[in-house]
Amino acid sequence: MSLARSAPDVVRSAYAQLAVTDLPKSRWFWVDLLGFHVQYEDATSLYLRGTDELTHHSLVLRQGPLAALEHLAYRVRTPLDVDRAEKFFTELGLPVCRVPAGQGTRGVGDAVRVVDPLGFPVEFFHEIDRAERLIQRYDLHRGAQVARLDHFNICTADIPAAYAHYTSLGFGCSETIEGDEHELYAAWMYRKQTVHDVAFTGGAGPRLHHLGLATHESHQVLRTADILGALHEERYIERGPGRHGVSNAFYLYLRDPDGHRVEIYTSDYYTGDPDHETYRWNVHDDRRRDFWGNAVIESWYKEATPVLDLDGRQQPTIDANLDESAVHVGADGLG
Repeated sequence: MSLARSAPDVVRSAYAQLAVTDLPKSRWFWVDLLGFHVQYEDATSLYLRGTDELTHHSLVLRQGPLAALEHLAYRVRTPLDVDRAEKFFTELGLPVCRVPAGQGTRGVGDAVRVVDPLGFPVEFFHEIDRAERLIQRYDLHRGAQVARLDHFNICTADIPAAYAHYTSLGFGCSETIEGDEHELYAAWMYRKQTVHDVAFTGGAGPRLHHLGLATHESHQVLRTADILGALHEERYIERGPGRHGVSNAFYLYLRDPDGHRVEIYTSDYYTGDPDHETYRWNVHDDRRRDFWGNAVIESWYKEATPVLDLDGRQQPTIDANLDESAVHVGADGLG
């Protein structure tokens, strides 16, 4: 049967696979502190999921020589959409690798891995093993009580190109940050009916800016900071707690032992109506990044995780055309 020339039907952001340099330290951070549940582990890998997640994993940590992103993964609606993904990216002339079930990430069925037009390693899959329901296993909830992986935030040198690529994949746009002439500094795009599955931060790329982890209530965000303070491990807190203007999220940004950035957040909103309109923030509005006007620490703009190609080599980065951190807002220049 011939396939229509169309994009795969993406359901949501599904999981990320990170290389870490010290797996026991990573286990302390992601499991003991943040409260991820271990679905499987061996000497070189950890497969983790949040309390609400019924799939095998939403985060894979693998021991490696370099802390890096191995790939992002999106779930697609049907097995046919895996074939569509292969065709879609092959016709773009991009690197594509078919990964049969049992030969890729544990628990994931037939998949396609690509290097997308932005330089990111991305997997598309449909089938994944199911997992035990833990939503009401309150006796197992720990730390930040992470509910689920919500989104990826990626650093890219060309925000309009990122917007165009994800639009071609059928993503909607919930919010943007724009200049006075409507130049695009950042965008938040979605397939599931929340603010985003992926967001773009302008900067040298391709790099992973952060993984967004949803928790149910604001006190769980605050509890994470309190636990780190009580352990004298407050150095892992990079930014917050605070309230984003974009997305309305109540947030806390952490860096794991390898420097991978993670956002613990709650309080975004529904985007499922067919006439949902994009909310556009001006880059000179200092509430965009923090609704209370708090300055953004420079590392949040400048530092991010390198990404690998399909052969495990580090991807070179390209400098950004527009740099939001250079836009002067108020007295501090970061805003």
